[in-house]
Amino acid sequence: MARVLVVEDDVTVREVVVSYLRAAGHDVSEAPDGAAGLELMQRSPADLVVLDLMMPGIDGLEVCRRLRSGGDVPIVMLTALGGEQDRVVGLELGADDYVTKPFSPRELVLRVDSILRRTGRTSEEPALLTDGDLVVDAARHEAVLRGVVLPLTGREFDLLRHLVAHPGRAFSRDDLLREVWGWTVGDQSTVTVHVRRLREKVEADPTSPVRLVTVWGVGYRWETA
Repeated sequence: MARVLVVEDDVTVREVVVSYLRAAGHDVSEAPDGAAGLELMQRSPADLVVLDLMMPGIDGLEVCRRLRSGGDVPIVMLTALGGEQDRVVGLELGADDYVTKPFSPRELVLRVDSILRRTGRTSEEPALLTDGDLVVDAARHEAVLRGVVLPLTGREFDLLRHLVAHPGRAFSRDDLLREVWGWTVGDQSTVTVHVRRLREKVEADPTSPVRLVTVWGVGYRWETA
């Protein structure tokens, strides 16, 4: 997992990019324009920036120029301009890659992951997660509770691993649909059903959960044992 900042003024494009990057396991923040992006980078520096070229106010080229003057964070530029000169300008300013709209969100994620690996900025979740008497093993794709392998479906395992990897963090149902299912839209009851089934397998009393708890008005949170 890496911290990725998406700076894009088109709401639809931004939502799609953010959802795909989150589904790939990254911690993603977003900004609607260049000024907000630069402010976010000052407050909470990202490991990589996905940056739109054409934005009102401070455009992507100027944001890239300022980011480069203050550090070496990898930058992937997004633009509707496909001309060679536009790509050259962006790359000369220090962009690590250049993606022309319309683009495949999956391809963008692959490019982001490739750059993160190449620059050594990834911080992937450990393959083995332990919480008291619960062990979640990503390599074996199994969870063991008090020495017994839990009979989890593939999606139940993915949901459990995601929650255990982020203890104390409250997730909305929409968050979980994006980050576990990889869906930008979907029926929230899907999450509700999977949470109920997961509680039946990890809680001593599923009707009074102490590990996978409900955060009223928000969604769910994993509490460490």
